[in-house]
Amino acid sequence: MMRQYELVERVQRYKPDVNEALLNKAYVYAMNKHGGQTRASGDPYFSHPLEVAAILTDMNMDESTIAVALLHDTIEDTSATRVEIEEMFGEDTARLVEGLTKIGRLDLMSKKAAQAENLRKLLLAISDDVRVLLVKLADRLHNMRTLDHMRPDKRLRIAEETMDIYAPLAGRMGMQDMREELESLAFQHINPDGYSTVGQRLTQLAEFNKETLAEISSTLKNLLADNGIHASVKSRQKKAWSVFRKMEAKGLSFEQLSDIFGFRIIVENEDDCYRALGIVHRKWKMVPGRFKDYISTPKSNDYRSLHTTIVGPSKQRVELQIRSVAMNEVAEFGVATHAIYKDQPLGAENAKGETQSKKELSAFKDTNSYSWLRHTIEALSEGDNPEEFLENTKLELFHDQVFCFTPKGRLIALPRGAIPVDFAYAVHTDVGNSCVGAKINGRIMPLVTQLQSGDEVDIIRSAAAAPPAAWESIVVTGKARSAIRRATRMAVRKQYAGLGNRILDRSFERAAKPYSREIIKDGLEALGFSEVDDLLAAVGRGELSSTKVLKAVFRDFQSDDDAAPNAELLGEGWFNLSDANGMMFKFPEAADPEEGDNASKDRTLAIRGAAGDLPVSFTAEGAVPGDRIIGIATPGKGITIFPIQSSALAAYDDQPERWIDVRWDIDQTNRKRFPVQTAVTAINAPGSLAEISKVIADNDANIHTMSMARTAPDFTEMLFDLEVWDVKHLNRLLSQLRASPAVSTAERRHS
Repeated sequence: MMRQYELVERVQRYKPDVNEALLNKAYVYAMNKHGGQTRASGDPYFSHPLEVAAILTDMNMDESTIAVALLHDTIEDTSATRVEIEEMFGEDTARLVEGLTKIGRLDLMSKKAAQAENLRKLLLAISDDVRVLLVKLADRLHNMRTLDHMRPDKRLRIAEETMDIYAPLAGRMGMQDMREELESLAFQHINPDGYSTVGQRLTQLAEFNKETLAEISSTLKNLLADNGIHASVKSRQKKAWSVFRKMEAKGLSFEQLSDIFGFRIIVENEDDCYRALGIVHRKWKMVPGRFKDYISTPKSNDYRSLHTTIVGPSKQRVELQIRSVAMNEVAEFGVATHAIYKDQPLGAENAKGETQSKKELSAFKDTNSYSWLRHTIEALSEGDNPEEFLENTKLELFHDQVFCFTPKGRLIALPRGAIPVDFAYAVHTDVGNSCVGAKINGRIMPLVTQLQSGDEVDIIRSAAAAPPAAWESIVVTGKARSAIRRATRMAVRKQYAGLGNRILDRSFERAAKPYSREIIKDGLEALGFSEVDDLLAAVGRGELSSTKVLKAVFRDFQSDDDAAPNAELLGEGWFNLSDANGMMFKFPEAADPEEGDNASKDRTLAIRGAAGDLPVSFTAEGAVPGDRIIGIATPGKGITIFPIQSSALAAYDDQPERWIDVRWDIDQTNRKRFPVQTAVTAINAPGSLAEISKVIADNDANIHTMSMARTAPDFTEMLFDLEVWDVKHLNRLLSQLRASPAVSTAERRHS
């Protein structure tokens, strides 16, 4: 176990003016508090916070962060309190220790929702102070290093969580070395056989290529030195998990992998990066399509480097990474580099009165890593449920990226496989919700087109647009998926609220009571709602009766509807449909002729089809404009439309309270086809089906599905689910079918 003076010396190596008193006090306090506690391995518990602190010293962290690492388990596992820590170490340290304690209190392995809630807390804490992430990752790394001492079932759960969340999070924040070690340790426990097999092959391959690697490294270094560039050249080998994942993803054998070995060239500055690239490309041929410039276009975690693959001196492919010393520091430590200030101790005030922790946070907020974190935290504020948030965040953590541009040149980083809809939501949620099309590099392209790095994307918008629910299955970013789900929920809520508003309007009119949104606000508290739209949606879904709303708003209102729900004839054409909603409707055929057609329309629900203002669907047999139609209300599902002649309506004869009068309201500027079933008896001869299909196509109808059942040796009955414009269109089509020599009969089919 590391001694007190050894910890101070480790920090002094990179920070000579270290605050020794702070480290000594934190060391002694934590050691005393943990006392005789032991870990599953039998080691003193204090060895764990000490090792976490040691990991952070390897990242050159300041003494304040090291002190937090020493204290991070004291509130949770000992008698220490926040007040005590604040008195001894200051408010800043106490806040961080308490934040880490809250994150750790949930049992992450118990269920998905708890895991998601923990990730929420971690990301929110990071946004407040990046040091929370550094201590948490170091804590997880040491736990993974000592995982062998846990029960097998617990080992697997912790390893899977590490692979799912903590390793990708480290990578997203640019801490690549930390990510690779976490992945490697998790891989050992998730797939021991795979880890062992791939590890052995890598060891054998490294031994076999030892001399070749040394030769290439020496050749590269001498070549650069001869051209006046001082550089260090290191060979590197892919990790077992990276190799295994690539073999699985691409279906390759170990022998087919060509990039197991690579070389990292570290030069002094950015200019030397491009000079070194030119020297290497003049010496050896570049493999086409294998060059990437992450200096001019950094990754979202601020990673900057030049990547290229050449045909090396022994005619083998060699992967090179060329970067400056500063770029290499960011590549290894990521966000940790933004928390390192050697000019003054953390917590000290500068000339502006800002503390060092504020400077750290300010520096972090200028990074691409923080940009991703900010967008993720925006998703937290939108109120998605924990499981959705976990799914979406993990989705974004794992994806490689493509880089696209807006017409004004703004760079948008997206996961590989993203489509213009993802791009639209990455720009702004409102842009995504109003997206109706996209231009990619100046050409109008389908919204399902996968974007490539360098694409310029111009989103075409419409103020009247709303995202279809089907988009959720084709987007790849968590932000887009969350926004589409949210918009879909709001659209459904709006539809039910619209239906509820109409129901209450008619119910209040029947009761001779005034109606408005302001009036029903008086009943919100009594009915247990906080918003008018929530109440209206509950009425529309059939969860709340209009009679109850009347009684809540007008305390003196009396009604017998709840006691004796029935279908009482109140006059010619008027029905009291009084089940859940006490509604009254007037059927068009019973309207007073003197009032004209408008009187009927005022008291009926207008529909345009499944995409209208109400939650409307059609029965399987279909209904088309021109049919006399009836709606059947189903609580929680909306209205199903039947043609008046449908035999299926007989099933609802004893439920008149569910019958709703509806009428067609077709938008002539945006016409749509409607479903209908037809039965055609055709002559059983070659070409009959082709002849029938031609008649249907020539009449501008669409075949959705069809089936055939032989009824006699010479005839076959064919059942078609067609899509037509209206009744006139359908009748014209049926006439054309009957006139065909291949057809005996053609009729519309009703259930």
